This record gives sequence, structure tokens and C-alpha cells, in this order.
Amino acid sequence: MKGFTSDVWVRRGGRFAVSGGLLAVLWFVVDGGEVLERLAGMELPWVALAILVSAVQVGLLAWQWRFTALRLGLRLSYGRALREYYLAVFMNQVLPGGMLGDLSRAWRHGRREEAGGKALRAVVMERGSGQVVMAGVALVSLAVLLPSPGEVFRGLLPAFGAAVVVVALGLGVTARSARLRRRLAGPVARSWADVRAAFLSPRALPVQLACSSLAVASYLAVFLLSARALSVPASASALLPLAAPVLLAMLIPLSVAGWGVREGVAALLWTLVGLDAVEGVAISVSYGLLIFMGSLPGGVLLLLAIVHSGPGRRGGRVPEGSGGRTGEEPHSERRWGPA
Repeated sequence: MKGFTSDVWVRRGGRFAVSGGLLAVLWFVVDGGEVLERLAGMELPWVALAILVSAVQVGLLAWQWRFTALRLGLRLSYGRALREYYLAVFMNQVLPGGMLGDLSRAWRHGRREEAGGKALRAVVMERGSGQVVMAGVALVSLAVLLPSPGEVFRGLLPAFGAAVVVVALGLGVTARSARLRRRLAGPVARSWADVRAAFLSPRALPVQLACSSLAVASYLAVFLLSARALSVPASASALLPLAAPVLLAMLIPLSVAGWGVREGVAALLWTLVGLDAVEGVAISVSYGLLIFMGSLPGGVLLLLAIVHSGPGRRGGRVPEGSGGRTGEEPHSERRWGPA
């Protein structure tokens, strides 16, 4: 257990190192001083509007998560979903990997409902639907941006073919292993049933597609507002195709909240299309700062939760029949932050 714990901490520390290292390299590759000058001149009205859009975005995603959970037969009020989502967004911003906040809300919801598998699948499906839409937008954007997209996609065919072969071999091995097939049959069947209930039914699919599309539109809107806050002269039609590939790069789990990776991809894309790399890095950093500021309500909720569950509040286990209140509210029902 000790080795496992230290290995986990090494990996998490490595992600901080990746973010810091990439940002340090970019500081010297592009003019870091000019990036800071542009950030210092951010216009507050655009900043406020971007934070407002982020708040609407979190509210929409919390509603989508609740809708998905309800379709799976789980209880989840909108107020709790909103609190948990803000907590998750803040934790994703400050912890390495960008997924620990989502895993924590899935774990807390599953513990409260005594249905950990369904709760985890609800979070995975809610997050995954938005990422699929963002990936589609990014592919279309790259096809528009790249001078010879056909050659690029032809260059990717060998990798795609290799992936198909690996998947086919894996499926073949699984099919020949009766024991493994029996072990996977239950989880696969349950997962497929949940996907059908939450996404593929005639009532659910339009709602999920609308929510995911609006969420992706809000991400792109914050990116454009980040550029406007920096007084970037480029038009929205010129910036929009660049936004989705940059934001999709944040999903690479090598850094903290995409820092460094996002800026590196922005510098590369801006250079490829003949724009100033400093501008791309500045917009990317501005976007990261605005998203962090938009997540701060989650930080307040986390602080309130820590204060609420401090030593003076817990006081240890109260024996049965002593008149204490500990037994009245199970630990799984304790709330994060105010009701």
C-alpha cells in the first residue's frame, strides 16, 4: 500500500511538473512578457460576461447530469446536483488529471444512493456526451483549418487500421475465453441498458443532444469572450475554428486542468494558420483564468464543507442510547456546503 500511495503521488506531482514545464518552455518560445502585458489589459466587462456564461454552463451541465441520473432510476435534486457540479468543476481545476472532481461526485452520489455503478455511469455518460460533440466540432474545425486535410486523414489511416486490428484481436480473445465472457456479460449488459435508458430512448436522445450541443457552444463562447477581453482584432469566424481543437487538447490527462497542453496546442495552431502565436497563448491563458474564476463558487462550497465537518462538529462516535444525534443522519447523507 505504501508503494502504491507513493506511486500515485509521483504521478500527480508529475502532472504539475508537466504543466509547469510546458508553460516554462512556452515562455521562452513565445514572448512571455508580451503575453503578460496582454493579460494585464483584459477588459472587465468581457471578463464579467465570460464568468456569467460559465455560471449558465454549470447550471446546464448540472441539469443534464440530474436528467441522466433520473433516467437511470437514481434520486438527485437539482440543488444537490448544482452544488456537487460546482465542487467537481473546482476540484478539476486544482487537482491533476482533470477528472478527480467528477469521480468524487460520482462516488458521493453512489454512496448516498447505494448504487455506485449506476452513479458512475451517469457521470461518465454526461461527460462523455459533451466530449463526443466537442470532438466532432474539433474534427470539422481541423478540416477547415488545415491546408490539405485529405492528406492528414490519409496519414492517420495506418494508425486507425492498427487500432481496428488491436480491437478485433481483443474481441477475439474475449470471445474465446468463456470465463472472461461470463465475467463481462453482466457489466456490459447493465451498461448497455443504462445507455439505452439515458440516451437512446426517443424521449432522452433529443434532450441529451440539445444539452451537449448547448454546453459545447458555451465553451466556445467563453473562448471567444476571452479573446474579446484581450481586444484581439481577429473576427469570431477566424477564431471559432481554432477554439474546439484547443479546448479538446485539455482532455489529455497529462497536466493540471489542461494548463500547458492547451497553450502549446494554441501556439501550434496559431502558427500553422499564419497568426501570432503570442495571441493564441494569451487567449488560451485568459480562457484558463476565466474558467478558474467561474469555478470559485465550488471552492467556497468546499471551504464551507471543511468548516462544517471540522473536529468540533464531528466529535467522534456517540454510543447508542446516549441521546446524541450522530445516528440520526447517516454519513452518506451529509451535505457538502449549505442546504
